[in-house]
Amino acid sequence: MIAELGLAALWLAAALAALQLVAGFLGARNPDTEMAALVRPAAVVQGLLCAFAFVMLLWLFAVTDLSVKLVATNSHSAKPPIFKLSGAWGNHEGSMLLWITVMALAGGLIAAVERRLPEKTMQATLGAQAFVGLGFYAFLLFSSNPFERLPQPAVEGLGLNPLLQDIGLAFHPPTLYFGYVGLSVAFSFAVGALLTRQVTPEFARAMRPWVLGAWVFLTLGITAGSYWAYYELGWGGWWFWDPVENASLMPWLAATALLHSASVLAARDALRAWTIMLGVVAFSMSMVGTFLVRSGILTSVHAFAVDPERGSFILVLLAIYIGGALVLFATRASSIAEGERFAATSREGALVVNNVMLCAILGVVLMGTLYPLLTEAFDVRVSVGPPYFNPVSAIFVVPMLLVMMVGPLLRWRRDRLERVKAPVALVAAILLGTLAVLLIVSTTGLLPLLGLVLAAALAVASFLPLRGRNLRRLPLAVWGMVIAHFGLAVALFGMASESAFSQEKLAAVAAGDTAEVGPWSVVLDGVHPVAGPNWTALEGQLLASYDGGDPIELDPQARSFWAPVQQTTESALATRWNGQLYAVIGNEAGAGENGARWQLRLWWKPFVTFIWYGGLLVALGGVLALLGRLFDDLKRRRVKARLAERRADEAELAAAGGRG
Repeated sequence: MIAELGLAALWLAAALAALQLVAGFLGARNPDTEMAALVRPAAVVQGLLCAFAFVMLLWLFAVTDLSVKLVATNSHSAKPPIFKLSGAWGNHEGSMLLWITVMALAGGLIAAVERRLPEKTMQATLGAQAFVGLGFYAFLLFSSNPFERLPQPAVEGLGLNPLLQDIGLAFHPPTLYFGYVGLSVAFSFAVGALLTRQVTPEFARAMRPWVLGAWVFLTLGITAGSYWAYYELGWGGWWFWDPVENASLMPWLAATALLHSASVLAARDALRAWTIMLGVVAFSMSMVGTFLVRSGILTSVHAFAVDPERGSFILVLLAIYIGGALVLFATRASSIAEGERFAATSREGALVVNNVMLCAILGVVLMGTLYPLLTEAFDVRVSVGPPYFNPVSAIFVVPMLLVMMVGPLLRWRRDRLERVKAPVALVAAILLGTLAVLLIVSTTGLLPLLGLVLAAALAVASFLPLRGRNLRRLPLAVWGMVIAHFGLAVALFGMASESAFSQEKLAAVAAGDTAEVGPWSVVLDGVHPVAGPNWTALEGQLLASYDGGDPIELDPQARSFWAPVQQTTESALATRWNGQLYAVIGNEAGAGENGARWQLRLWWKPFVTFIWYGGLLVALGGVLALLGRLFDDLKRRRVKARLAERRADEAELAAAGGRG
C-alpha cells in the first residue's frame, strides 16, 4: 500500500505540473486571468506531493519491502539502517525521485515567497519550472518507476554496491542534487525573463540567492565526493578526472561564472546577455552530467544506469530543454538592452575576464570528457586523463588567478591601475619571492611550482580588499568574497603540495617488519579476521610513528562483501596538521622468514588535507555571501514598506486637509 500511495502522489504531482505549465504561460500573457491565480498554489501543492512520494520511498527502504523491485535490487535485510535509508537515493530511480522532489519543493518555495519580480515574469518563471519538471515526471513514471512491484516478493535483496555503503552516500549525492536543482531554478528565471523581455537588476536579485545556494551545495558536494573517493577507493588520489567527477565539476564552473555575472547585473545593471547565457549553460552542464551518469555509456562506480533506453530519454530531454532555451535566447537576445557600460580597467572588466577563463576551462573539461565517447563510436578507444586536463586547464587557470588577485581591488565602472599599484606591487613581490625560494629549495615540476606560488600570492591578495575599511561595518557579502578567495588559495596549496611532495612505499611485510615512508615508520603488528553486518575482512594492525614519536594504531582492511559479492579496500589514515599517512593492506604475498608476508601500500601526503579545508572555506564564503544578500534584501523591503506607509499617511493627511 505504501508503494501505491507514493506512486499516486507522483502522478498527482505530475498533473499539477501540467496545470502549472499551462496556467503559467497563460499568466505570462495576462497575469489577471483566472488561470494565472492557480500557478502559485499548484506549485506549492506539487512540491508537497512530491515530498510525500519520496518519504514513501524512504519508508519502503527502511522496512526493506522486498516486494518493491527497487528495494530488492538495491537493499538487503542485513544492511545497517543508515545504508538502508541512503540506499533510497544510491540508485538510478531513487536518485531521480530525489532530484524531482528537490526541484518541486524549490518551485513551491519560489511560488510562496518570491514577490520582487513583475507578476508576468513570475508566471513565466513558474511555467518554465513546470516544463522542466514535467520531463522528469515523465521519465520516472514511464521509464524509471521507483515504486514498481515484483510479481513475487524477493526472498532476499541483492544489496547496494559496497563502494556506496559508506556514510559519504548520505551526504555527497544529496548536496550535488541540491546544486543541480538550484541551477534548474536559475534556468527557469532566465527563461521567464527572456519570455517577458524583463532582464533587469530585480531579476538578477531574485535569481542570485538560488545561484549562490546551488554553488554552495555544489562546492560541498564536490569536496565531500573528493574526500569520499580518496579514502574509500584505496588508490591514494583525491581527483581522478573520472568522467562522472567531471560531470559535477562542469556545472560548478558554469555556476561560478553565473554567480559573478548575476552579481554585476544586480548591483550595476550590466552583463545582461552574459547572465542569461550562463543561466542556460549552467543548467545545460547539469543535464549533460545527468545524461553521462544515467545513460549507460560510462563505466564508473558513480554511474547508476546501464540501460541505453533511459539514456536516450534523457538525451531527448536535454535536446528539448537546452535546444529550446538556446533558440529562445537567439530570437530574444537582440531585444535585451545592453545595460550600463564599463571600462576594461574596472571590477566588471576583471569579472568578464574571469568569466571568459572559466568558460574556457569548462570547454577543456567538456572536450576531454566527451572526446573518448566520440572516438569509441568509431571503434577507437582513447584515454584522456591528467596529462591532458592538468596542463591545458592551467593555460586558463593561471591568468584567471592573477586577475582574481587584482580584480576585487578595482572600482566599479572605471578605474586606473596606478591607484592600486601599491597592493599590486605587494602581490607581485610575493609571487616572485615565493618562486625564487622554491626554485632554490625544491625540484618540483612546473605545475606544482606554479600552484604553490599562486597559492601564496592569492592567500595574501584575498585579504587586501579589507585594507582601510571598518571591519565591524563590512557587509557579510564582502567577508564571503574574502573567505571564498582565501579558501581557493588554501585548496590550491593543498593540491600543489600533494602533487609536489607525496611519497609512496609498496612493501611486502611480515609481522614485526618495518616499512618507512617520509618521516613515518610503520610496523606490522599482525593481521586477523573481523566481521561486519554484511561483510568479513582481513584487518591489519599497524603501529605508525612520526619522526620517532609515540606510535599510533592504524587498522586498514581488505573487505569481502556477500550482498553483493565484491572485494573492497578500507584505507586507514593518520592525520597531522602537515599532512596524512595513508595505509592500505593487500593480499598475502607469500611466506617469509618471519611467517606470512602481506602487501602494504603507504603514502605520505604533506598538506593534502588543505584541499578539503579550502573547499569548506570556499563554501563558508558562499554561505556568508548568501546571508549577506538575504539581509540586504530584507532591509530593502523594510525600507520600501516604510516609504509606502509614509506616502499613504501623507496622502491620508492631504485628503483630510482637503475635506477640512
